Amino acid sequence: MAQTEPVTAVIVGGGHRAIIYGDYSLKHPDELKIVGIADPMAERREMAMKRYGFPAENCFASAQELAQRPKFADAVINGTMDHQHFETSVPLLEKGYDMLLEKPFAVSEEEMQKLLAVIHANGSKVMICHVLRYTPFYRAVKRRILSGELGDIINIQMAEHVSYHHLSTSYVRGKWANSDVCKTSMLLAKSCHDIDIMMWLMGSVRPKTVTSAGSIFQFRPENAPKDAGTRCLVDCPLADTCRYSAKKLYFEHPNRWECYVWADLEHGENVTDEDRWNSLLKSPYGRCIYKCDNNVVDHQSVLVNFENGATGTHNMIGGSARSARIIHIIGTKGELEGVFEDNAITVRIIDADEESGFRTESVDLSEAEAEGHGGGDDALTADFVRYIRTGEQSISCTAIDNSVAGHLTVFNADRSRENGGAPVYCDFSKYEGSPD
Repeated sequence: MAQTEPVTAVIVGGGHRAIIYGDYSLKHPDELKIVGIADPMAERREMAMKRYGFPAENCFASAQELAQRPKFADAVINGTMDHQHFETSVPLLEKGYDMLLEKPFAVSEEEMQKLLAVIHANGSKVMICHVLRYTPFYRAVKRRILSGELGDIINIQMAEHVSYHHLSTSYVRGKWANSDVCKTSMLLAKSCHDIDIMMWLMGSVRPKTVTSAGSIFQFRPENAPKDAGTRCLVDCPLADTCRYSAKKLYFEHPNRWECYVWADLEHGENVTDEDRWNSLLKSPYGRCIYKCDNNVVDHQSVLVNFENGATGTHNMIGGSARSARIIHIIGTKGELEGVFEDNAITVRIIDADEESGFRTESVDLSEAEAEGHGGGDDALTADFVRYIRTGEQSISCTAIDNSVAGHLTVFNADRSRENGGAPVYCDFSKYEGSPD
């Protein structure tokens, strides 16, 4: 029988993403109720306790501490950092919790195999936060493919243009800049969403081989402007002119990436300009963009050869003026193209009776847009609640087995890049029994 009471959940890792999902409970208390938190920061535990109204006894310093208590909720919302997903998930899955788990759900193929083994052994319901599947834009694309009007897919071309301020903040100065620390490549951290979309749109057709190339093109010490210092607000005469100046990007625009840049101030009240200035004097975000410890690529291209002979490409390019996700699908009966940020798609169907040789339909999806990943955040959380209550999976549902092909493709793309672009075979034999 389907559950009718609200799904109860404990937040593990009370950062930006987990709170977004948790806040679904404030808008839909009949569907979701947050009843606890595990986070090493006392300020976050206090904030969550006040925000969601649960008792102090349901506050824990770690997932391991939470696992010592008898199970008292249906599920866990795991919003920890990428490299912590495995270690924080396993004890709670073994305790019997279902889970909403941030992407990427593992940082290596070995972790992926071990996590799947635990999930299958315990019969856990685990959904991955691939929120792009839930946006009106990509749902519209998927429905067009399912309708059959494009015919069989011959090729999918995808690109993600990462803006110069996002690239510099997250992947040069920030949390995902050094793979020795964050344990993820840029492709895994940034574009596993996009590779997942490609696999989802291809349906049951699996990837066969993957080839990839990429490098650090821009942000190397030898590319620093003459006379550049080591910290923008301390010893650099270019603080007022450099496009990557911490003063220009962050101090003069304090709301830009505030959840990252001002993490040391996030629980302070009445934060002043002086507080922000002093933060940049010592935080990683105040470093010269050309003199950081970054070692992840700033651009990468991926070529996927599918089992049926279709092909797919994904180009991740950092440093663009505007963030954009672009898609162009060519099938045997027609084609579809669009830009996610424009919330519109164009469909062209082959028609020899038309003077142009095809019929064109333009679809405006802007009326369906909502906050949070183009409307995906709330839709994903609602789907998770439904999945826990009924076991039902929508066309967008990223139950963990549905996310294997995308993760495996990313792991193989990075192997290929590290080996000069040599093709890597996608071996699914270890995952037989996992649905596509």
